Order: sequence, then C-alpha cells, then structure tokens
Amino acid sequence: MSALTSDEKLVRMANQISTFFRSYPEEEAVAGIHKHILAFWTPKMRASLEAFGPKPESGLDPLALRALREKPEADSPVRAGTRNPQLQGAGASDAG
Repeated sequence: MSALTSDEKLVRMANQISTFFRSYPEEEAVAGIHKHILAFWTPKMRASLEAFGPKPESGLDPLALRALREKPEADSPVRAGTRNPQLQGAGASDAG
C-alpha cells in the first residue's frame, strides 16, 4: 500500500470535516465546513485543496467541494467562539 500524497491527506481531512457536519441541514453543513477550513487551515493548505479537490479522481466529498466553491449564505451550526480561534473567550465556554 502506498503512502498518501499531501493532496490526498488534505482531501481525507476535508472529508472528515464533511462527515462531522453531515447531520446538519445541507446549507448549514456547507457553511460549517467552509468556516472551519477558513479558520483552521493555512492558506497553503486551502490553495492545495482548491487545486486538487475539484478533480474527479480526488474523492472529495460533495459537501466539501461546495464549501470550496461557494461563499455560504447560511450560518455555521458551530458557535463563533468555537469555530474561530481568534474569538476564544467570546461566549464559547459551556462552563458556568
């Protein structure tokens, strides 16, 4: 079995994110995937996925592909402080 390329690893990661969001309504899922990738992936990672992901052989989940191609109108189902590390402390805690 051969090792995954860096592009294949990015697709696998994006597909894992898609799996997490699949239980939400589709528009919220696409928004959640889009916002997660923007918040936690480096520009280089995003650029690589944008170049490789749309290829038919990539195996990218259709929700992740939509999240790459569209600027979602829906809100992410994940609270802002949780999906964006710059907003930590802005009401994301369940403690209290």
